[in-house]
Parts: sequence; C-alpha cells; structure tokens
Amino acid sequence: MRWLVSTVLLCSVAYGLKDLGAPNWSCDASVMAKSKKVPTSAHSVRFADIKVIGALGDSLTAANGAGAPPGDPLAVILQYRGLAFQIGGDKSLDEHITVANVLRKFNPNLVGASKGIGSENVWEVAHLNMGVPGAESKDIIGQARALVNTMHSHSEINVKEDWKLVNIFIGANDICVYCEDPYFNSTAPHGKTTFENNIIAAVKILHDNLPRTIVSLTGMFNMRMLRKIDKKKYFCEGLHTFECDCESNQKFTDDDIQGVCFGYMDGEKDIQTTGLFDDKDDFTFVVQPFFNGISDPPYASPGVVDMTFFAPDCFHFSAYGHGNIGMHLWNTIVQPVGFKQTSVNLSDPTVGLHCPSTSCPFFPTTKNSKNCAAHFTLSELD
Repeated sequence: MRWLVSTVLLCSVAYGLKDLGAPNWSCDASVMAKSKKVPTSAHSVRFADIKVIGALGDSLTAANGAGAPPGDPLAVILQYRGLAFQIGGDKSLDEHITVANVLRKFNPNLVGASKGIGSENVWEVAHLNMGVPGAESKDIIGQARALVNTMHSHSEINVKEDWKLVNIFIGANDICVYCEDPYFNSTAPHGKTTFENNIIAAVKILHDNLPRTIVSLTGMFNMRMLRKIDKKKYFCEGLHTFECDCESNQKFTDDDIQGVCFGYMDGEKDIQTTGLFDDKDDFTFVVQPFFNGISDPPYASPGVVDMTFFAPDCFHFSAYGHGNIGMHLWNTIVQPVGFKQTSVNLSDPTVGLHCPSTSCPFFPTTKNSKNCAAHFTLSELD
C-alpha cells in the first residue's frame, strides 16, 4: 500500500477560505485501473469501476455554510453542495478533498457529484446529492426513493449496468430532538431502535431498486463534542439553542448525549454484521466508523478549539472541515472491514490520502475483507 502525505492547506480563490486539498495525489497503476471486465459482484468492484455516486443525509451532506465567510452565520442557510465531503465536485482534488473528487482520479467520467450552491431538487446543482437540511433518519427513506427516481430519469445513468456508490450520513438531527420526542426514545420490534430501522428502510429501497450498488454509511459521531465547542463561546451557545434544542437542554446531560450516540453507532454496526444486505451478490452495505471513538473537537492548540474547521454557526463544517472529513472518510473506506479505524485526529491535516491495497484492490466489503482471493475473477487473474 502506497501512502502520499503531500496534503496541504490551500487558500480557495473562489471562496477566500482555508481549504484542504491533495495536490498530485495518485496510487500504483495496478489499483487505479478498471477491471478488465465489468464485475457482477459487489465484492469484486475496483474503485475505477464506480461510475455513479449518490448521497443521502442532512445539512452536513448538503454542506450548509461550507463556503460561508467567517462571522456570517446567516450564510449557513446556503447549501454549498459542491464542497460536501462525500459528494462535492466544485473543485479538483488538488484543491479540495471529497470522496467524489478522489473517485474522479480513478474515473474522470464519474456521474453524480454535486456542484455549486442550491437545494436537492435542482439537478444542475445537487445532481445525486439528496441531502436535505434538517433531515432526521426517517427522512432518508424519502430521499432514497428520490435517488432511485432521479437515477432512472437521467439517461447518462445506466441503472442496470453501472456500478454505483451511495453514501449516507445521518443522525445529528435525531439527537437534537431526542430529549423531547418519544418517537426517538422508542425501541422497535426485535430490539432495534427507531433510528436503526429508519436506516434499514432507506437501504432496503436502494437494495430493491438499484442493482450493482455499494452503500457506504459514515458512522454516527459523538454529539457530546458540540458542548466542548460551545464552552465559553456565548455566540455559539445562542445559535445552537435554535439549531439543536437538546444540545442546550441541561437536563439532557453530556452522558445522555454520548449514550444515545453510542447506541446509534451500535445500531449501524448491527446492520452490517447481521449481513442483512448481503443477500444478493450485486449489493452490499459497509459502515465507515472513524467518528466512533472521537470525543473531542479539532484543536488549533492544546485546549483551544480550531474554529476554522467549522462554519460560522460553530456546528456545520467549513470548506476546510469538509476537506478534512473527506480525507478521513476516504482513508477509512480503503481499509478492510474488521480493521477500519474507529478514531482519527481531526486536529492533524497532514495525514494525507491513503491508497487501496495492491493485494486487494477492490472496494472493501464484509466478504472480500475476509477472503479477497475468492473475489478475483478469471479475467483479473489473466
């Protein structure tokens, strides 16, 4: 495995903001290449085989405020989708790290990356970024239907033949209403939480309607860190009173917030480990758990929160924050299931982008992570 650590901080000409790019990043030619023959199994997909990228989520997926000027919290209402860490495509990878920008190094003709500023229902901006500000886990069910319909309505996408990567990141708004809404305190049949069942329902729609699809879920993060960001910052505290009721509810303690987040993380892992979506060969579901063990926000110096990581509301990610998260998400994606990192140092932007393994060049899944050799096709071995 070859690692390149030339990731640098860049000043964005378009937005005048600090950013994080990976200039001249590349990997060994053997892992950058497409399969000799388009694979039929989700466990034999090389990164260059992925032709379509989509996303479901909330305002963090819509990238609210990512390009907002410092000190302008009103600009957080703007959805800078082209900067979104999972699917943004405004800039090149040299300038800004997103999963879509990394994948375009493998396949320059990737379809679905969002561009510019606007809402989820404007194709020219959102493309296949279905994220909606304020969305809770129940809302990604409708987003999944919208994603399926949008893919079917655009001729540049061959739903039956193209390999697709759908990214999901959800849960922050569930926490923000958890302390007040009994719906989120309920446990559904079979011991699953409402949150877990909502994700299952959304992924089931993708499973039933999108062949040749890999679903990558970015694991829930510990919302307890939000209170560490707020500490002695009255401006941030005031904004969060409106943005996240439960974060400002002192009866909902730090331990309460953390406990619910851990429960959500367990639910996400449960979906993967039960193999619920490994019942057919051309579809799979993988959790990227790098947020799980993080309890501190990024720091500029010991004990001093790095506010350049955040939009002016002290919660959403800035362009730099999206680039940083995009880097860690990609590095987790290329790690085998069962060996994925569950904590990263958000304070260190010099980690750099990692490359897929030369010995197992496929998108890591539950099956090829156990026995990669079994998923090399005859054409791969020629």
